[in-house]
Amino acid sequence: MLLALAWRNLWRRPQRTLLSLLSMAIAAALLVFMLSFQLGVYGVMKESTLRIFDGYAQFQPDGYAADPGLDRTIAHPEALLEDAVRIHGVTTAAPRVNGFAILANGERSYGASVIGVDPVRERQVSSIAATIRDGRYLDPTDADTAVLGASLARDLQVAVGGKVTLLGAARDGSVAADVLHVVGIYRSGIPDLDRSILEMPLSRAQDTFAMSGRASTIALVGPSLGGVNRALPALGAIARGNRVSLLDWGALEPGLRDALTLKYVTTSLLYLTLVAVVAFIILNTLLMSVLERTREFGMLLAVGMKPRLIGRMVWLELLTLALAGCTIGLAIGAGVALWFQHHGIAYPGLGELLEQFGLPPRLYPTLTPLSALLGPGAILLAITLGGIVPYLRVAHLTAASAMRGA
Repeated sequence: MLLALAWRNLWRRPQRTLLSLLSMAIAAALLVFMLSFQLGVYGVMKESTLRIFDGYAQFQPDGYAADPGLDRTIAHPEALLEDAVRIHGVTTAAPRVNGFAILANGERSYGASVIGVDPVRERQVSSIAATIRDGRYLDPTDADTAVLGASLARDLQVAVGGKVTLLGAARDGSVAADVLHVVGIYRSGIPDLDRSILEMPLSRAQDTFAMSGRASTIALVGPSLGGVNRALPALGAIARGNRVSLLDWGALEPGLRDALTLKYVTTSLLYLTLVAVVAFIILNTLLMSVLERTREFGMLLAVGMKPRLIGRMVWLELLTLALAGCTIGLAIGAGVALWFQHHGIAYPGLGELLEQFGLPPRLYPTLTPLSALLGPGAILLAITLGGIVPYLRVAHLTAASAMRGA
């Protein structure tokens, strides 16, 4: 009965009720879409950045992250690779040899990271193969070949078909020296990567750096970053069994992790501000309604209705209004997010800027239960808790004071 009375009371002032519903619906719809867009963009940013080189997770020798020397290696990478790809959520594991050398072409020389990769597996882990602009990527049959970034190639003044001399230190303390033929030049869109990394075949790198079949790291990927994250407990057990460390995406890219955390914190403050403003507007509207109906409440008290029962009726009016507004907003926001999730949002003229952040030219929201329910739920919770104020005012009324309009 109280619910029926509350619903009837709401529509005694239809203009005020409709405006309240509209304000809540707009706020809830904005929160649903903005959260979905934020999750979609940040998800793409993480996956795009990680797929350029790092992978979604990595096996590394203990202590390698703090001191990445050639003396820290994975002795039997093949066994570890086979165990990793058996885990649900992991599709590819790529071994790498990570060294450092002076690269020279004629009189020009620059220091760079030299990465030995398995050409077949590396194509599935890293997107560098897809960013080759001149020449081609490494083939399984290659021996003395290399691909390098456009900035590094420009510094060395070397082109496809040219030669690069490599000189560094091997694992056993000997000199690591080699001459490689450049077969490809890539442009990843990340300047630091393009000027600092040369890739060569894994077996050649193992011979050059005296690694004897060992690997420095093993990069892991799957159909999605979320799938690999869910596989981390199983991967961690494999890592402990093989006495190596497992690094998740946050450990591989701490700068990106911290930047996204800061973004989440700052945008959360904006969302909380929006929720607070809407909640105060609705509560102010209801409180004015309560003040206007004080004499009406006095008559109800005079005929025997208990104050707390009247307070519950007022609270139900608020809850019903908030639930209806948030439901409408959820439906609108989810519908808009789903439409853009299918069609995407393009930013003409910003393709190069987005590429620097690891983003495609068209962005897509990602509607999830979290993004759909968090905003409307926060509005509903704030209004529900704020409803204590009009409830307490009504619950402490007496018939005499209410009839006087006090």
